[in-house]
Order: sequence, then C-alpha cells, then structure tokens
Amino acid sequence: MKIQITPLAESKLQASLKERPGLFKLFFDTEGCGCDGIHVLLIVHEADAGDAAIETDGLPFVISRQQEIFYEDNMRLDADERISSFKLDSNSQIYSRNILVRDVRSTDIPQPAAGTLCDI
Repeated sequence: MKIQITPLAESKLQASLKERPGLFKLFFDTEGCGCDGIHVLLIVHEADAGDAAIETDGLPFVISRQQEIFYEDNMRLDADERISSFKLDSNSQIYSRNILVRDVRSTDIPQPAAGTLCDI
C-alpha cells in the first residue's frame, strides 16, 4: 500500500507531531458510529504487532492488516490551508474530505478500538 502525500499535507502532519516521536496510523472505524464509518489518522508511539507499514515519501505511516481491505493500493492525502482536516482519495474514489488527526500518544489516552472514535 502506498500513500502519496502532498507537500502541504506533509507540512501539516509534521506540525501535528509537535517535534515528539510518533507515527501515523490510518484507521477506519466502522462500529457504533451510526454511519458507514469514519476515517481518522491516529498519532501513536509505535506500531502494533498486527500493523503493516504504508509506503510514503517520508512520514511514517502504518495500518492494521485487518483494515487494509478498506483501502486501495495507491492513494493520495491532501490538505487545505484553511481547514484542519485532510482529504484521502484514489483514482477511483474519495474516501473522505474530512479526515482528522487524533494524537493518542499520551499515556492516559488509550489507543481507540473499533467503535470508539465517534466518541472522540
């Protein structure tokens, strides 16, 4: 899997790391949302045992192997200077125009499980 990240998106993602170690986890929550699911980028300390690396041009990205089926092999991540969310798309579809970044590196915030991101 590969995500092409635009320069603006990369700059905004770098800023969200706040010069602390971490990596981005593409997460699709499909349970308990009252909708078809939501896409989110989690900032985590490290990859979980069941995670796979996503190829990018620089930023560290992972995804749960169980969630790879929701995405295509080649995607693009873009940003807009006026808003804080990101757009993820591919040649055949738009996954979301409103992907938010959630920093879950803090020790008192557990990494969300499926069905809990609608509460964030």
